Amino acid sequence: MSTRQERLLARVALTWLAEPGTWSVYRLVRRLGPIAALELLLDGGAPEEKLRATVAARRAGGDARAVASDALARADRLGARIVCPEDEEWPHQLADLHRLRLPEASRRVDTETAPPLCFWVRGQARLDEALDRSVAVVGARAATPYGLHVATELGYGLADRNWTVVSGGAFGIDAAAHRGALSGGGLTVGVLACGVDRPYPMGNAALFDRIAETGLLLSEWPPGADPLRPRFLIRNRVIAAGTAGTVLVEASARSGATQTMNRAIAIGRRAMVVPGPVTSAMSVGAHEVLREQPDARLVTGVAHVLEEVGRIGADLAPAARGPERPADLLDDEATLVLEAFPRRGVIGVEPLASRAGVDVRTALRKLSMLEQLTLVLRRDGGYALAPPPKPGSPAARGRPDG
Repeated sequence: MSTRQERLLARVALTWLAEPGTWSVYRLVRRLGPIAALELLLDGGAPEEKLRATVAARRAGGDARAVASDALARADRLGARIVCPEDEEWPHQLADLHRLRLPEASRRVDTETAPPLCFWVRGQARLDEALDRSVAVVGARAATPYGLHVATELGYGLADRNWTVVSGGAFGIDAAAHRGALSGGGLTVGVLACGVDRPYPMGNAALFDRIAETGLLLSEWPPGADPLRPRFLIRNRVIAAGTAGTVLVEASARSGATQTMNRAIAIGRRAMVVPGPVTSAMSVGAHEVLREQPDARLVTGVAHVLEEVGRIGADLAPAARGPERPADLLDDEATLVLEAFPRRGVIGVEPLASRAGVDVRTALRKLSMLEQLTLVLRRDGGYALAPPPKPGSPAARGRPDG
């Protein structure tokens, strides 16, 4: 019987031979196990000509088992660990990638979307627990101050409510969401498109160190792996599938963040979009998702996000409404009496009742209520509207509009 170390080495070697997400490799591992699958590929027995060519090209650059062994040793020196599907902390929701089918997909990054073979992890938190209650917050690198503010607030608010914030560690929205979660004292997970020892972008190196200290850095590629452009698109499926939902905060017309949203929608995850100014180029992609995807929901804050991803009936967002005013407490007759007052001057009870269309007894009862609410004042000869309070006072915020 093979040991766990042998199985890990085989999975790492397979990930080096073919990029993560390759369906034919994943199916071989499911059918034969990682060790037998690796032996088959190294013997030239790949089921597809394209995969055989890829394996041959990689083998020309080194021995797969030796490369994997070096990677394991490097991870050990780094303090990173490898997590695979046989481990207790494996996030099993990633199996939902089995049903990821993108319409009109032609590029490899859109067709090769198989579940991961393994993860390299930096950080002490358990991976499954970190992703159990998690929300992805993604968006533009060239974010506007508005987008950065919203992403930071979302990250902080989600962390404050014990939700893990997941993003890709990039400049802009990703970094703002991570920093918001760290400020909120919560967990945040950075899903990388390179080795967990390769801070990319370099400008976020200090941020990655903070994430590794209190949260998790996660990658399908071994330490030292380069951040190649296609890898960012490959890793997006992990962000989409590993979380309960994805929030898009700003995206241009051509944005990788919208690709993450499309993957989330395709596997049935909650897809949420923060609207932006219609005059901003950074809102075009986000608004197009809202227009084209019936399953995408508009959200404006943490309360809306929690309503989408939280427990049914337990995380409903409060209805948006203005501050409560004294006039909100009035019944129909009291409202008629109040509206019947002249804007200036004093009016007697009988003419006021006539203007309001109520009898005198009713007018007197309602005037007593209006007095208690400090909306009217008793004067010689009748009643008058109370003068408006000073701006900014509690009374001013409670006055009805004139």
